[in-house]
Amino acid sequence: MTEPTTPQIVDAGDLPGHPDALQRLWTPYRMVYIDGQDKPADNSEHECPFCRAPRRTDPDALIVHRGLSAYVICNLYPYNPGHLLVCTYRHVSDYVDLSTEETLEIAQLTQKAIRVIQHVSAPAGFNLGMNQGAVAGAGIAAHLHQHLVPRWQGDSNFLPVVGRTKALPQFLADTRKLFADAWTDLFGSTASDGLDA
Repeated sequence: MTEPTTPQIVDAGDLPGHPDALQRLWTPYRMVYIDGQDKPADNSEHECPFCRAPRRTDPDALIVHRGLSAYVICNLYPYNPGHLLVCTYRHVSDYVDLSTEETLEIAQLTQKAIRVIQHVSAPAGFNLGMNQGAVAGAGIAAHLHQHLVPRWQGDSNFLPVVGRTKALPQFLADTRKLFADAWTDLFGSTASDGLDA
């Protein structure tokens, strides 16, 4: 007596000329992040993207708002649409080394940024936090920054889990403009140094 065989499932994509059952979301711009192309060469202020950003125009740097000791910027590689960062101007890596003014302004800008995101995008919740040090997940460990990640019910699906891909429905420049305009609408003119052009 012969043993029963398990039927072999063949995806049509395994056959030349036949499409497979997979949908593909092409995000070639993510390779820059995956390959580490935008990572600083060292931990110096000269190489730090959070030190360089304030020297550029707001639209070019994706800055939403400039405060006195800290600023709000769109994350170049967002976890979710509308992911913002609150960064100090000063190149500092440890939370305990922040000045009283920096600590207070980071907290105030975080509160205002939440209100701006709620006004523009109406998320159901937020993830807030700082990853201090590379071992804690900080991509730029030399310059402390606060993450504000808006969340919606069902915003995590199979793409990040299976495909290590995140679908983002809006260009970052458009997101920055919506948030910058909403910041002005909600809180008045910005404390900018004239680099808004």
